Amino acid sequence: MAKNTSRNPRYAALNAGGNEETRRLIDASTRLAEEVARIFPSEPDIADRHYWLETMINHVPDYIYAKDVDGRFLIANQVTVADNGLETLKDIVGKTDFDLHPPQMAKAIADIERRVIETGEPIFGIEERAIVSKGRDRWLMTSKVPLRNKRGKIVGIVGVSRDISDRKAAERLLEGQARLLEMIANGRPLDAFFRDMILLIEALMPGIKGSVLLLSADGRYLFHGAAPSLDEAYCATIHGVEIGPKMGSCGTAAWRGEQVIVSDILTDPLWDDYREFVRPYGFRSCWSTPIHSRERKVLGTFALYSESVGVPNDPQKELIAMAAHLAGIAIERKQADDRISFMAHHDALTGLPNRALFEEQVAEALEALRGSGQWAVLAFLDLDNFKLVNDTLGHAAGDELLKVTASRMRASVRKSDMVVRVGGDEFILLLNGLPCERDIVLARLEDIRRAIAAPMQIEGRSLQVTCSMGVACFPNQGKTVGELLANADMAMYRAKELGRNNLQVFTEEMAAKAHEKLRQQEELRTALAREEFFLQFQPQMNLANGRVFAAEALLRWRHPERGAVSPAEFIPLAEETGLIVPIGDWVLHAACRQARAWQDAGLPPLIISVNVSARQFRERNWAGHVAAILAETGLDPFCLELELTESLIMQDVPGAIATMHELQTIGVHLAIDDFGTGYSSLSALKRFPVRRLKIDRSFVADIPTDLDDNAITAAIISLARNLGLRVIAEGVENQAQVEFLRQSGCDEIQGYFFSHPLSAADFETLMRQPRFSIHSV
Repeated sequence: MAKNTSRNPRYAALNAGGNEETRRLIDASTRLAEEVARIFPSEPDIADRHYWLETMINHVPDYIYAKDVDGRFLIANQVTVADNGLETLKDIVGKTDFDLHPPQMAKAIADIERRVIETGEPIFGIEERAIVSKGRDRWLMTSKVPLRNKRGKIVGIVGVSRDISDRKAAERLLEGQARLLEMIANGRPLDAFFRDMILLIEALMPGIKGSVLLLSADGRYLFHGAAPSLDEAYCATIHGVEIGPKMGSCGTAAWRGEQVIVSDILTDPLWDDYREFVRPYGFRSCWSTPIHSRERKVLGTFALYSESVGVPNDPQKELIAMAAHLAGIAIERKQADDRISFMAHHDALTGLPNRALFEEQVAEALEALRGSGQWAVLAFLDLDNFKLVNDTLGHAAGDELLKVTASRMRASVRKSDMVVRVGGDEFILLLNGLPCERDIVLARLEDIRRAIAAPMQIEGRSLQVTCSMGVACFPNQGKTVGELLANADMAMYRAKELGRNNLQVFTEEMAAKAHEKLRQQEELRTALAREEFFLQFQPQMNLANGRVFAAEALLRWRHPERGAVSPAEFIPLAEETGLIVPIGDWVLHAACRQARAWQDAGLPPLIISVNVSARQFRERNWAGHVAAILAETGLDPFCLELELTESLIMQDVPGAIATMHELQTIGVHLAIDDFGTGYSSLSALKRFPVRRLKIDRSFVADIPTDLDDNAITAAIISLARNLGLRVIAEGVENQAQVEFLRQSGCDEIQGYFFSHPLSAADFETLMRQPRFSIHSV
C-alpha cells in the first residue's frame, strides 16, 4: 500500500507552515504517489521520490517547464504558473504562449522553440527581456533543450529561465559609468552629460525622475542644469530658486551641504512654501543630494522625484551617491576647462582679452559693420615711460599700474567694445559702431587717454602715466584686421616720434609708406617669377678632422635695378606677407637639386642644410611636401638637414614635434638654428628629435674675450653633449674662437674663418682642391 503521507514527518514539517498553496501541492503529490504505488507495487519508494522531485522544482525560483511539439504546456513549476497570472498547474497545462501573452511576444517564443524541435539542437544562455515585469525591468537567461521519449523521438522542449535582472542592472550601471566617464574625459557639454546621467539613473530606478540644479557663482541661487523627464514648466519655475534652511529638498540640501530626504512632500515642513506649487505634478517624495567638489564645496544638487511616498533603499542610495560624485567630477572638469580657455584667451595679469581672442573676434565685428555706414576704430596704445616705473619701483609696482590702467580702460568703453593687452605695456582698443564723424571719435579716444592719465596710488606713491596712441578707422583706413593693425601701429610710432603723450591718426603719409611696403611685396613676387633669387653655399667643417661635411644653402636676391639686396631687408617682408612659403619652396628645390648635381659630378655625398621658416613649417602636410621634393630631385633624405629656430618650434610645441617626427621618419636630419636666442625649455628640448644645435653667432662673436659669452657657449655645448646632440657654431671668424670652441668640445664650425658663402661652381672648385676633403656621410 502507499504510505500515509499525512503522518510522514517530512510532509508534516511542510504542512506546519500553513501555506495553502503548499498544502494543495502536497495533496496533489500524495494522490500522484498513491497512483504510482498502485501501478508499481514492487517499488514503494517511487511515489516518495516523485513527491520530492516535484517539491524541489517548486522551490526553485527559476522558471522550469516542458511543452509538447505544438507549444502546449505539459508541466511547469509553481513560479512559472504564478508569474503567468495563474493559480495551479492545471490552469497552465494545455495552454500555449499565445493563450497567455500578446501575439508578437508569443511568436518570438514559438519561433525559438520550433527551431529547437526541428533541429534537435539545444539553445543555451539566451538573454531576453522578461514578458512579466513584476513592476520593474526584468531580464531572463533562458535555455531550451529537446524533450525526447524512450525511443529518442522529439516530443517537445524543456525550458529553464533564470532572472538575471540584478546582473543586467549591474552591467548597465558599469556601461553607463564608463560612458559618463568618457563624456567627462572628452569634455562633452555639461547639459548632455547630465541628461545621460539622469536617464541612466531613471532606467535603473523605475518610477523615478531626476533633476540637476547648479549653484550660482555667488552661492545664493540654484539654476536649471538638466531634467529630461520633468515638466518644462516645473523646471522653469524652480530655475533661480534661492537656497535656504527651508527651501524644499534642493534649496535646503545646498544650504546645509548634506543630503535631504523628504519622504512625503505633502507633510514635510521643508516644503511648506512650495507644497501647493508641486501638488499638481503629483510628486510625493523628493531626495536631494548636494554635488560637492573635491574640497567639499557645494556645486549644485542632484534630486530624484517619485509619485510614491518613501525613502531610498540601500542600493538606491549607492546609485545616488555615485551619480552625485560623477556630477561633481563633470562640473569641476568643466570649470577647469573654462579656466584654461580663459587663460588661453586672456591676459593673466589684467584679465583683459589677449591677442588670440582679439583675432578670433575682430573679424566678425568688422564684418558686421561692413556696409552699415558706421566706423570701427582700432587704436594701438603704448604707456609712456613704463620702463622707468618698473626700474624704479619694481615689477610688482609695474604690474599694479598695468592692472589699474586696464581697469580704467574697461570702465571707459562700452560692453560691445574690446580692450586687449598685447603684451608688456601695449594695448589695443576696438570701438565698434561709432558714427562716421572724426570729432566724435577723437573725443572718445581723448576721454580714454585722460582716464588713463589720472593720478593713481601705487605702493603709497602718487603716479601719473600718459600714453601714446595710434588710430586707424574701418573701413576708410584699413579694410582688414591686418591693415588696421599695421596702420594703427604706424600711427602709434609716429606719436612716439612726436614726443609721446599724444594721439595720431593714420595719414596719407603713413599710407605712402604702406604702399612702399606693398611695392616691395610685389617686387618679391616678381623676383620669384623671374628667378632673380639664387643660392650661395657656406661650408661647414668638422673640428676633429678638419673636413667639410656639409654646406648651408643661403638665399640671395640680385635686384635688376638695386643690385644685391640684403636678406635682412627682404626676408622679414617675405615672412610678414607669406611669400616666404613659395620662396622657401624654391630654396628647398634648388638646394636639393644642387646637392644631387654635385654627387652626379663626382663629389662624395655631403649634407645640404636649408633654413625653414615658421610659415613653411605650419603648412599642411609639410613633411609630405619635403618627401615629394626629395623624390623629384633624386636626393637621398639622409643628405638633407633642415634648420628650425627655437621660436618656430615653441609657437606650437605638440604640432611642431609631430611634424618633426614625420620628417625624421622620412630620413631627414633636423637642427635647431640660433640656439640660445629663443625661449625653449629643457623639458621641451629633450623631446625634439633633432641631431644638431647651432650656436647663434651673437654668442660666438666676442669669445674668448667676453666671459659671459664664454660661459653661455660652453654651457650650450655641455647641454648638447649630455643630450647626445652635435654642436655647430656659426659666425666663427678667427683662430682664437676656433681654439676656444675646440677645447669646449664643439663638434663643428661655420664662418669666414674657413670660407665665405660661395657660388655652386666655386664651392665645387674649392672641394676639388687637394688640401680639402669631404667627410663622407
